[in-house]
Amino acid sequence: MAVVAHPPGTPGLLRALNDRSALDLLVEHGPLTRTRVGELTGLSKPTASLLLSRLEAAGLVRSAGTTSGSHGPGAALYEIDPAAGLAAGVSVTPYTADAEIVDVSGRALGRARVDLPRRAGERSPVSDVTGAVRAAARVAGVDPGRLAAVVVGAQGALDRDSDTLVHAGHMPGWSGPGLLSALTRGLGAAVCVDNDVNLAAVAERAAAGAAAAGCSALLWLGDGLGLAVHVGGVVHRGATGGAGEIGYMPVPHPAGSGSVQLQDLVGGPEVLRLARGRGLHGRSAALVVARAADGAADDSAGAGFLRELAARVAVGLAAIVAVLDPDVVVLGGPVGRAGGVALRDLVRSELARICPLRPRLEVSAVAADPVLAGATVLALAHCRDLVFSGAAGSAGRRAGDSPPASSGAPPSTVHDRVLGASR
Repeated sequence: MAVVAHPPGTPGLLRALNDRSALDLLVEHGPLTRTRVGELTGLSKPTASLLLSRLEAAGLVRSAGTTSGSHGPGAALYEIDPAAGLAAGVSVTPYTADAEIVDVSGRALGRARVDLPRRAGERSPVSDVTGAVRAAARVAGVDPGRLAAVVVGAQGALDRDSDTLVHAGHMPGWSGPGLLSALTRGLGAAVCVDNDVNLAAVAERAAAGAAAAGCSALLWLGDGLGLAVHVGGVVHRGATGGAGEIGYMPVPHPAGSGSVQLQDLVGGPEVLRLARGRGLHGRSAALVVARAADGAADDSAGAGFLRELAARVAVGLAAIVAVLDPDVVVLGGPVGRAGGVALRDLVRSELARICPLRPRLEVSAVAADPVLAGATVLALAHCRDLVFSGAAGSAGRRAGDSPPASSGAPPSTVHDRVLGASR
């Protein structure tokens, strides 16, 4: 984030703060008149008029027509200028990369998916991400060089001390050091990298809006497992970014023969094995779970399979709930969404049987790719922070004011401030 270096209380600092406040209000409310901006900011009408003129000259706001009314001429409306900045969210899986580009107003401009080589020697994080971003830029009809911020979701955890994606042996070409620095150079924008489940949780929280819980957890059920936790709106990542790697968590074996890792109890391959044991077959764990959930009322095999799966999920969830005591747990990922309300209700019943704590259980509310959705939400927030703070501060300076000074924070630190600092 660009920071204007002014002594506290100087006119330059106050102008920069007022400019940023007005920009945030235009994002929240949409087009506003000068009078309304003055009312919402507490500024006089003349001061609000000067403020909007500064922001228009800086390319941050533009005219949006006039109000309509029966008495006299309409008042001029102002809105965020979409051309002020671009952002991109990217979701990378082992063999595909999806990207979406939005402008600073939040309007979606283009989205694309690219297939990735299967050999590590034929790819790199830079080639994977830039390939997807350029494909989305072609769809959007924009220059990818105009991107201000990019957020990348990947199946692993970024260890910031070593700048390495850990727990990512299944991501060909992504295990080398210097990940974030290489992506920042390759894209020419501020880049942040985050765990895919953390970003899915961000999308869930954005969908919840004002109803978001103080402590919430997203339990990701798919071929792999993951957990993302928000505490007071802050994503908990742990010392090396590995918080939530619950696939490694030891849990009691349902047959009573010692313990197994949770991944070996409810991961995708084991879900398929359980289904086959009930005579159910499908290409993926999500597919067999969806079929079982759809026909559970009339299909004893499907109902039995879901009950067994729910009991196993509840065993892992009980350990999580006992530590976190969250307000709400969202069942997400391909299997969680496929099981829907039927699986949720069975998990709730099993959890009540083995655990005295009673968090609210919900099914994921994000229908589209939640990882890409979360990455795009954060990329947009980061873009606005960079563009609004930098350009608004510049618009607010006058002769004799100090020039902008970089905060010195790496992109990942700015990203944490957008989210709330990691704990």
